[in-house]
Amino acid sequence: MVRKARVMRVSGEPGEEGVVEAARVLNAGGLVAFPTETVYGLGAVGLDADAVRKIFEAKGRPATNPVILHVADIEGAKRVVAEWPEAAQRLAERFWPGPLTIVAKKAAEVPSVVCAGLDTVAVRVPDHPVAQALLREVGVPLAAPSANPYTRVSPTTAEHVVRGMGGAVDLVLDGGPTAVGIESTLVSVVEDPPVVLREGMIGVMALREVVPDVQSSPSPVVLGDDRAHPSPGLAAVHYSPGVPVRLVEEVPDLVGGGVICRGSEVGAQTRATVRVLPDDAEGYARGLYSALHELEAIGVTEIAVVAPPRAPGWEAIWDRLRRSAGSEEGDDGQG
Repeated sequence: MVRKARVMRVSGEPGEEGVVEAARVLNAGGLVAFPTETVYGLGAVGLDADAVRKIFEAKGRPATNPVILHVADIEGAKRVVAEWPEAAQRLAERFWPGPLTIVAKKAAEVPSVVCAGLDTVAVRVPDHPVAQALLREVGVPLAAPSANPYTRVSPTTAEHVVRGMGGAVDLVLDGGPTAVGIESTLVSVVEDPPVVLREGMIGVMALREVVPDVQSSPSPVVLGDDRAHPSPGLAAVHYSPGVPVRLVEEVPDLVGGGVICRGSEVGAQTRATVRVLPDDAEGYARGLYSALHELEAIGVTEIAVVAPPRAPGWEAIWDRLRRSAGSEEGDDGQG
């Protein structure tokens, strides 16, 4: 008999039954999927090396790819780092809780499995009532990459977690759809000036309002799995459904396939199954992974994504689409 994931609906109230049960599972060394404002995370007690290894086993994630430590507040972040420069404090005060991950020198008690054996750790404070309630109930940092098989599309609902991970998760906390929809911005403060390692919906210009000399990567950072990654989210192929994805310039007549486009592009005739996303970057990001999940679930043969604008605010979306399609340049590619 195939084991099924246990799901509990939660709102994030302190002392809520689902939150208390999730803390019990985590403290016993188990895995709990929970919502953040970005995507659902697959959590384990972050200072328990054996528990963290279960994350890698469940996801099929290589040990060269580190995971993010989630903490309840800035003081919690300072307890898992060895160095906390002024730039980190300014960024944290402005953007936490929220979709920003800071990479800093790690504290000695952080297990090497969390950090792919490196001397740095990625940490953030999530902006979601369920994540916050769980962190405060557990009382320790939670290691939590996205709750999906490695390289696949991150989950933005509990249903996505159950479909992708099955019984590999001990408990799924269902807090409804996530609000941001794609993963956090990653900034390393190990360097001076700080460097953006992965684009997110907090863009470089917003970061520079707080730390003016923040540097953006000249091109998306993409790495293979043969060496340790300096932070999560840098795999060359990632965010991919189980069918080929390609980027196109207009809605194609795609028999048996799926199309993702914006509302302003709906007019074209096509025999494809179409998922329409908002014209604005925030709305598009919120719905992108859900659209990919839906089209894969109904069994399309391939997914064509009409290229979104190449404009400020869309950088993180382009990053996800390039890697979903397996193409650094955004040309046609396979997921």
